[in-house]
Amino acid sequence: MSIVTLTLNPAIDQTIFINNFQLETVNRAYDLKSHAGGKGVNVASLLAANGHKVVATGFLGDQNTELFDKLFAEKQIDDQFIRIPGQPRVGIKISDQQTQRTTEINLPGLTPTNEQLDAIRATIKRLAADDNQWFILAGNVPPGIPSTIYGQLIEIIRAAGKQVVLDTSGEALRYGLAASPTIAKPNLAELEQFVGYPLTSEQAAAKAGRELLSHGIKLVVISMGEHGALFLDNAQSLVAIPPSVAVQSTVGAGDAMVSGLVAAQTQGLDLAASARLATAFAAAKITQLGSNLPAAEIVEQIRADVVIRPCNAQLDVLQRGANQLKGVPL
Repeated sequence: MSIVTLTLNPAIDQTIFINNFQLETVNRAYDLKSHAGGKGVNVASLLAANGHKVVATGFLGDQNTELFDKLFAEKQIDDQFIRIPGQPRVGIKISDQQTQRTTEINLPGLTPTNEQLDAIRATIKRLAADDNQWFILAGNVPPGIPSTIYGQLIEIIRAAGKQVVLDTSGEALRYGLAASPTIAKPNLAELEQFVGYPLTSEQAAAKAGRELLSHGIKLVVISMGEHGALFLDNAQSLVAIPPSVAVQSTVGAGDAMVSGLVAAQTQGLDLAASARLATAFAAAKITQLGSNLPAAEIVEQIRADVVIRPCNAQLDVLQRGANQLKGVPL
């Protein structure tokens, strides 16, 4: 049984390393590294490294694909991407090791044709008919694709009796949530945009998350930046706080959390154990470059140090701009 990841807008992630990065002046980089990326690609890589069989699909430009081809071969990921004319988009990450902050500049992607959109729907339908239990729909929607695409694909997958994780934003998130994925993972800012008002406490965030549960979603995970992540199902509301770690790159921390969530689901873990594993994946990921985790014993040590507590009944204000956990976006 394989896990399927969908990436409609993959990218070549170029991480530029600059100490004490400054705006409006000349900055001198000391290193540059390039990786095959995009949220679903990152999730596929992390799950494959964790021992899962993975199928990766979506749209991929047919030029300059060497980094993707190498990744899929090394991680033994089943490449079922639909090639479309052009080059994959580039995502520029400026990593400042002194401040442990990352600035991201994401370029737009390629626009598939209506025929290619039909092809991705057919691909998902075929994969859902096979022995694939979990589907992860992750990342933004490329220009020219209707925001309803994730909702349409979730309906196809759920009709086949399979499970879906949704990790996106904006209108694509709105339409996707309406189709009731199994798991939704918005961050606090994305959830605020969805509900249309500020969420200034854990209780407010939990209330908004429970509204999603009332529409058929089984598990909601809300990244709250430096305040950790909120995990909600129909029985519990828990907050997971990771330990401090040495940050190499914050790129892909949220994708690692999704990977840990799905790994936990395949193991049948309860909510607290799922929260612990997902948070450990996210914290472990930021100690590494590219879409990799450190050695299993290091991940296990981080998992042991994750703090799990009930959702706070007090109205503790969540700091504005707290979409980073010690500088780490989840």
